[in-house]
Amino acid sequence: MELNNRQEYILQIVKDNGPITGEQIAERLNLTRATLRPDLAILTMAGYLDARPRVGYFYSGKTGTQLLTENLKKILVRNYQSIPVVVNENVSVYDAIVTMFLEDVGTLFVIDEKNHLVGVLSRKDLLRASIGKQELTSIPVNIIMTRMPNITTCEKEDLLIDVAKSLIDKQIDAVPVVNKTENGEMEVTGRITKTNITKAFVALAEDI
Repeated sequence: MELNNRQEYILQIVKDNGPITGEQIAERLNLTRATLRPDLAILTMAGYLDARPRVGYFYSGKTGTQLLTENLKKILVRNYQSIPVVVNENVSVYDAIVTMFLEDVGTLFVIDEKNHLVGVLSRKDLLRASIGKQELTSIPVNIIMTRMPNITTCEKEDLLIDVAKSLIDKQIDAVPVVNKTENGEMEVTGRITKTNITKAFVALAEDI
């Protein structure tokens, strides 16, 4: 967040004199309390200032990096998950390739007849299967897909930053968002991709 000159001056006043009331800050700036109210609200919501009733404003002592870190740790998967693209485990590799291109995605999630997650298909998986003289219309995706326990998943209440770390550590492009059933099966309810995470970080930068 880029502060204007008056907001920077308010911060300095609070640093040097806090706790200090809004009226006292207004007096030092020769402004009315009403004029300062939007600036004080922005500085408080952004985390630069803390306010206590009948005490006043005081400087939180947090750097911009600390505030960014705190905000990152508040973003949940459910805030940015998108609609998953799924295929049945019995469809052919050819049909999976067509689906991937038509849906313009880099990862497909494979489900069984009960709509439970059983595998993941990446571009690399499909490319590998395409090399050679195999008949792609006769090979089911369950032959080439990645299976458990090698599938990384997340849930909607997980932190988005943790999913971002998983994408980097595992060198993958997407993670299915799942809802675990009582039997331990997983229903796919969404997906988190590098694009979702990029959108979240851009939105955060615009808000800070």
